[in-house]
Amino acid sequence: MSSVSSQPVTATLTKAAIFLAVVIKPGAENDVTVRRLCADLSSLLRGVGFRNLKGRLSCVMGVGSEAWDRLFGQPRPAELHPFREIRGVHHAVSTPGDLLFHIRATQMDLCFEMASAIMDRIGDIVTVVDEVHGFKYFDERDLLGFVDGTENPVDQAAADAAIIGDEDPAFAGGSYVITQKYLHDLRAWNALPVEHQEGVMGRKKLSDIELADEAKPSYAHNVLTNIVEGGKQLQIVRDNMPFGEFGKGEFGTYFIGYARSPRRIEQMLTNMFVGLPPGNYDRLLDVSRAVTGTLFFVPSATFLDNVPAQMPAKQAHGPSSSGS
Repeated sequence: MSSVSSQPVTATLTKAAIFLAVVIKPGAENDVTVRRLCADLSSLLRGVGFRNLKGRLSCVMGVGSEAWDRLFGQPRPAELHPFREIRGVHHAVSTPGDLLFHIRATQMDLCFEMASAIMDRIGDIVTVVDEVHGFKYFDERDLLGFVDGTENPVDQAAADAAIIGDEDPAFAGGSYVITQKYLHDLRAWNALPVEHQEGVMGRKKLSDIELADEAKPSYAHNVLTNIVEGGKQLQIVRDNMPFGEFGKGEFGTYFIGYARSPRRIEQMLTNMFVGLPPGNYDRLLDVSRAVTGTLFFVPSATFLDNVPAQMPAKQAHGPSSSGS
């Protein structure tokens, strides 16, 4: 396979985002509709994005484990599986999701128009299980008042962290993404002294400067989410966004992390929810509750562009060489 182009998983942070998770209704004709969308997604993106070329519109489409078998059969991405719930001091739930659309732009109108174009195509054959409209909050802060994503890798480091290479050649250029919607108890958080909040996060609230290693508690968020293997830090690409609705009393952070292997994010979450060692859990979870949890595979843009409307019979029943 010559050059494969990836979906824009490493696109830079924007001021607006829509996260849309849906479940496909039963029926072979519905699978055909989704496969047609796969092949047309890049065209829809160009059509909407052309209306404001400075808007930096992007859309990443992810596919859940069960939906993969249904839509594409074999071969499967090597590490694709349903999100595994984690029961520790706190609970990371696993929730349904066949397709994820992560839509980003400098303005919400572009995100909304792209979501509308997608739902015009599949709205009748899917059930929306989660929809979050995220916004930039001051200088990249979350609703807890801390800057989010400071340690995000950029440029080549981001590609190295998020894009699959030779480890799974059939799906090179793809990525894995884990999403969780966290609801914050802002009253309880704001009642904590700032020094305690800084210990929970492992960094200063106002300046965003990381605390010295010896000053960080062992349960600090940035200690537990720092994964090192063979002396090398395993990074992920985050594009978290704050969201809130006063009518519902819901305020939170939508966590979205891309990685070339889901194992590194799963290890971070295990450290947070179970603790490292067990019991030494992330104190952020005392005021922040995960209400969703999903894992998707993000095929390359090249893969999506070449999805046929009908699944080839060979692919439905067993591994075959990919090709049209």
